[in-house]
Amino acid sequence: MDIISIILLAVGLAMDCLAVSVSKGICARRFYVGYALRMAFLFGLFQGLMPLAGYAVSSLFAEQIKAVDHWVAFLLLGFIGGRMIVETYRHTDDCPVDGEMPAQRHYAWSALLPLAFATSIDALATGVVFVPFKEWLVTAVLIIGLVSFLFSFAGTYIGVCFGRRFHFKVELVGGVILVLIGLKILLEHLLGS
Repeated sequence: MDIISIILLAVGLAMDCLAVSVSKGICARRFYVGYALRMAFLFGLFQGLMPLAGYAVSSLFAEQIKAVDHWVAFLLLGFIGGRMIVETYRHTDDCPVDGEMPAQRHYAWSALLPLAFATSIDALATGVVFVPFKEWLVTAVLIIGLVSFLFSFAGTYIGVCFGRRFHFKVELVGGVILVLIGLKILLEHLLGS
């Protein structure tokens, strides 16, 4: 594991946040800085803390999975990335048909918390990736949280300004990145052995 891999992992994980933020921006039709910051904060917080929780659970079984941790990382990242690629083509429009949803309801804590949790489930599963690389855990948590925050904030702006004119396939890019990182971890272990 190195800093470039962690940044790429963070970008891959943040693609769900970006996609949700873009769709929220499209529906809002106006950029609200406070609401965009609220969503970015929640998404960054959940994305950053979930790998930590996943690591804590996985480290309890570190000795048992040490011989196959590279395969576990490859399979998990491959599955998560593959699912993101498939979901790219199943996207539905969440915007109300008969007009704009009020921003207060659209960006309410009760609306954003489930989204923050749902977009961070993938990050929870990636916690196992850091079991053999525990020296990178704090750095990874901070980078993943920061990248998710930035992508979420930017995604809201992009959705408001450009979303209706262009169709984004950000989940496809994120899925490919996660699959490639899983493959890199597997190949490094197999070729290093």
